Amino acid sequence: MPESTSLYAAIDLGSNSFHMLIVREVAGSIQTLARIKRKVRLAAGLDENNHLSLEAMQRGWQCLSLFAERLQDIPRDHIRVVATATLRIATNADIFLQKAQQVLGSPIQVISGKEEARLIYHGVAHTTGGPEARLVVDIGGGSTELVTGHATQTTALFSLSMGCVTWLERYFTDRSLTQQNFERAELAAHAIISPLVNELRQHPWQTCVGASGTVQALQEIMVVQGMDEHITLDKLQQLKQQAIQCGKLEELEIEGLTLERALVFPSGLSILIAIFEALNIEKMELAGGALREGLVYGMLNLPIEQDIRRRTILNLQRRYLVDKAQAERVNHVAQALFQQVSVSWNLDEQASELLHFACSLHEIGLSIDFKQSAQHAAYLIQHTDLPGFTPAQKKLLAVLLLNQTQTVDLPSLGQQNALPMRVVHSLCRLLRLAIIFASRRRDDTLPDITLETHFEQLTLSLPKNWLEQYPLRAELLLQESRWQGYAHWPLTLIESDHV
Repeated sequence: MPESTSLYAAIDLGSNSFHMLIVREVAGSIQTLARIKRKVRLAAGLDENNHLSLEAMQRGWQCLSLFAERLQDIPRDHIRVVATATLRIATNADIFLQKAQQVLGSPIQVISGKEEARLIYHGVAHTTGGPEARLVVDIGGGSTELVTGHATQTTALFSLSMGCVTWLERYFTDRSLTQQNFERAELAAHAIISPLVNELRQHPWQTCVGASGTVQALQEIMVVQGMDEHITLDKLQQLKQQAIQCGKLEELEIEGLTLERALVFPSGLSILIAIFEALNIEKMELAGGALREGLVYGMLNLPIEQDIRRRTILNLQRRYLVDKAQAERVNHVAQALFQQVSVSWNLDEQASELLHFACSLHEIGLSIDFKQSAQHAAYLIQHTDLPGFTPAQKKLLAVLLLNQTQTVDLPSLGQQNALPMRVVHSLCRLLRLAIIFASRRRDDTLPDITLETHFEQLTLSLPKNWLEQYPLRAELLLQESRWQGYAHWPLTLIESDHV
């Protein structure tokens, strides 16, 4: 059982859901032990005078009684509880908070909209990779936060009085999923966002990150429907049309949308469409964390890594006792091969980075067993929390590691949606070759290699007599040529005096 002093809890009393995150501090990072979420829909209990109904309060108190049991094992100063939009505006919030604090045994802080935005950005910065200049969007039940920042510092903070629960109650009261209802909801969101557009654009961003349940739901839908992981306005409009075709909220069925998220999905979607249009957002990715992670990292007072993904990789290598020198050796060979084919195969920097991460982790399966080590590696990556990596990137790494040796499983490579299929095939081929060439685990036996491409044809030129000098690797390369051939990836080996 973990030492109680290493445990931390963050609780977020949101307008739609109450969340509790329990973590353990491990070697300067956090290990998630529990995530508990309950749909309370507190905002639905507000009347036109912002008076919170007793029924809504009772739903909240009942939820907190569940949370309270888990908090008994955690030091009081390792617990932080915050309340957001609904309890900011409820005229009788003090009645709810007084009993809620008695139930939890911990103080509850009603935070301002800007503080909520700051904490959301802090959580994103600790858990999400990619460019450092970012726009963060979080659509909650009662408010929507828009934050720009660079690296660890925020540059603009906004909390807007619109959310998926309040928009549901205001613009979808008849539960009809009509074009008219969507237009009303989008126009209202536009009216709130428009005054902020100029100020937000004064802080340019390189990437847009979504940290809300609406964005999480969109990711799940896109994976099931075979789309890539990037949220775009075209995809949002397509999903809106799918919703409209269902007619009624009670009949909403979109492939990949869970029943739990269905009630507030259309209202959240309308807000997100308005944000995309008003700010001219090209694409959005899912954040690795948000408000609760911001609370936890704030208590731990850990520095924000400049490269979150590098920290994640190093932690995994330590945990699974990876031979770092060999991982770097494989990466060195893979990147050398990558540079020779990147132009002809149209491979970009993102592809190079993901190949590097696959090389860094390709041997983690050995920590379980040599037999089926590739399958073990894929399983560990797919089912391990990887801060800095999107779900689609995790899946990509898993399928690359699954196919690092032996027969190529083409259907598994088709299950990822982080990169185009042709790029994934290319990375798989390069990774497999690099592992073979570096298999002696010595730098002085690595040959000079020349790669030439003609569409899918790959010709690998080696120094004269190299295959005869290294018969085991020669055998592995000949077998690899057959395996790649079975996958319709032609691979030819030749020896040349000019290599």
